[in-house]
Amino acid sequence: MPDAQAARDSADPDGVVADLQAAHAAREDAKAAIEDVGESRLRTLREALDGLERLFDQYEEAATGTGDFESYIAFQDDLVAYVEDLDDDLPERDAFESLLDLFKKRRLADSDFAEARDRLRDARDLAGRLEALQDARDEYSVATKRARERIDEYDAEIERLERLQRLGDADLDAPVETLRDPIDAYDDAVRESFTSFRSTAPAREVLGLVQTAQAYPLVEFDPVPDDLAAFVDDREAGTEPIPQLLEYAEYSPSKLDHYVSEPRALKRAIGGNRTYLDRLDADPLTVGWPPAPADELVHRLDEVVSVVARFADDDVLERLHTVRRRVRDDDYPRLRNAAVAAHELTDAEKREIEAGVADDLAAAREARDTLQDALETY
Repeated sequence: MPDAQAARDSADPDGVVADLQAAHAAREDAKAAIEDVGESRLRTLREALDGLERLFDQYEEAATGTGDFESYIAFQDDLVAYVEDLDDDLPERDAFESLLDLFKKRRLADSDFAEARDRLRDARDLAGRLEALQDARDEYSVATKRARERIDEYDAEIERLERLQRLGDADLDAPVETLRDPIDAYDDAVRESFTSFRSTAPAREVLGLVQTAQAYPLVEFDPVPDDLAAFVDDREAGTEPIPQLLEYAEYSPSKLDHYVSEPRALKRAIGGNRTYLDRLDADPLTVGWPPAPADELVHRLDEVVSVVARFADDDVLERLHTVRRRVRDDDYPRLRNAAVAAHELTDAEKREIEAGVADDLAAAREARDTLQDALETY
């Protein structure tokens, strides 16, 4: 249980800020510790220690006890040369020089190498400041990443609570049917009209409409695949309706040969794009329920009119114009908000609204701001 409590405390914004502050302080302390000596001097010291350790590894076994006398002599010579070659301002250089007297004896033991390493302890600790700085930087990076993640979480929570607050203010008694009825009437009409158009018009004309619609980015038809567009544009079969082409694509090449001049080309272009053709419907031209915000829907419907006018009759267009006028009415935001609230709110969200979200929203904003301030400070 203490560990679980610690995890909760750490997830709290104050805990995240404390972690960030501590990581920042540790990084600054580690940087100061290196600046006291100089980073380049510490790197040189680390290289010197690594090189000496390689020298020990090379000779330690052969030069100790009753080992090889020639190895012992070679070790003595290499050690002297190594130490004498060190920079004069090398930190802890005296510790390196003390090894010359330590190993100046007729016989060496494992304890001599242990003593040598012990004498270099301070030098290793000093060089270790480089690793300590990297560790501190890593910890600081983790702390800042965690703070940013928590900010993202609070942003999401704030957005959720703002939505609940907005929907909680909705007039659930508003006459939303005065908005829904014309939208449903238009959506049903345009679906029926497009279905008829898709079923009876030449595939070349239907897919040409979809290609034209690409000039209206708010009318989100998927682009016609290139091979399909080329086939219906260039082949006589492109004058057939889409359902007929899909039926042809099911025929065997020998049977299809009686209906089209290039059966294999049809099977590749139509059969290979069956999923696209099956999914081609009027959805990009509908309004849907609940409808989008007024400023978004007004611009979209301006583009939808330009596309629908190319295949639908006046009745469909009149229904569409009715919806456009309704979206521009002053009471549209109130009716839409009520529609969204009734359509989207879950029972749990309704209970949350009833309990009140203002305090939770204020707390989330304060926590987010606290973390933002901490990131700017540290």
